[in-house]
Amino acid sequence: MNRDLTAHDMIIAGVWVAVGLAAGVGLRMLLRWLRKHADRTRWNGDDVIVDSLRALVPLAALAGGVAAAAAALPLTKQVNHNVNQVLTVLLILASTITAARIVTGLVRAVTQSRQGVAGSATIFVNITRVVVLAIGILIVLQTLGISIAPLLTALGVGGLAVALALQDTLANLFAGIHILASKTIQPGDYIRLTSGEEGYVVDINWRNTVVRNLSNNLVIIPNAQLSSTNMTNYSRPEQEMTLTVQVGVGYDSDLEQVERVTSEVVMEVMTEVEGAMPEHEPAIRFHTFGDSRISFTVILGVGEFSDQYRIKHEFIKRLHTRYRVEGIRIPSPARTIALQNGGPNGSGAIPPQWDGVTTISVDTQKA
Repeated sequence: MNRDLTAHDMIIAGVWVAVGLAAGVGLRMLLRWLRKHADRTRWNGDDVIVDSLRALVPLAALAGGVAAAAAALPLTKQVNHNVNQVLTVLLILASTITAARIVTGLVRAVTQSRQGVAGSATIFVNITRVVVLAIGILIVLQTLGISIAPLLTALGVGGLAVALALQDTLANLFAGIHILASKTIQPGDYIRLTSGEEGYVVDINWRNTVVRNLSNNLVIIPNAQLSSTNMTNYSRPEQEMTLTVQVGVGYDSDLEQVERVTSEVVMEVMTEVEGAMPEHEPAIRFHTFGDSRISFTVILGVGEFSDQYRIKHEFIKRLHTRYRVEGIRIPSPARTIALQNGGPNGSGAIPPQWDGVTTISVDTQKA
């Protein structure tokens, strides 16, 4: 200390601290006003930036006031240097945390606004956060006069040992990055694995993929296993899909009437049932002369995979009711059994009119 501390010095220091507090309060009110205007925009990035700065800007204003107050006091060079260094480190840490929030928030906002990008996948967000925080810590060490070159060398050597110890974890990490980068699976897609697991992809993190099945249970699948198995993605390349229903009518039915009635039921279901595709045109294809019926396929359009159960349910109910009203018969499987005493003249030969009919030969004489 070059001279004694006076009341005037204390007043000046207090004024600077008060100025810093007032500036912090004013800037926080300004950011609150900006937040209201940011809510009116379509882009979510401005909301993220304003929310992240609401904690940093007042702190920076207060730190500036404290630094000015320290400069006004008769402190020694060493004390003044220590105070400035502490304030600088605090500002760097606060700036690093704020930058991590802004960058991760922007990454999340961009991915959620683009179709075909991982909307809710945390793997990119976590990697971005770790990188930003690591850079901030290195800057703090460099500010404190600690050389980071030996630290980077040690991290490089230690990284080999960590990589060997965490082979499974790293395999899952890079498998998750590969899955997201290739865009084969994204959160919100409905997938089915050859092993039987199926459901909506909820999230893809650094270790595993979370899938929610239709019973609302979560299935946890390691990323390495997911990337190496065969699966079907029902949401790619389009979420809309077609549903086939097999129907059969009796041989005495008028097929023109069957096609017309079925088409009307299809159009009714497509326009009235939630999850159906109103623009879908009815598609009915006769294909098989069966044992007791003429079989055909009805093709329906559904918005997504889980809608097919509700649409099939409504279609079958309405089609059955309409067939009963129109008198169209849906036969049950039947087989004709012919009993004979041994054929003409006791030869046991099957008459021509019975050819192709299941026949049970019964010897009534021995009976």
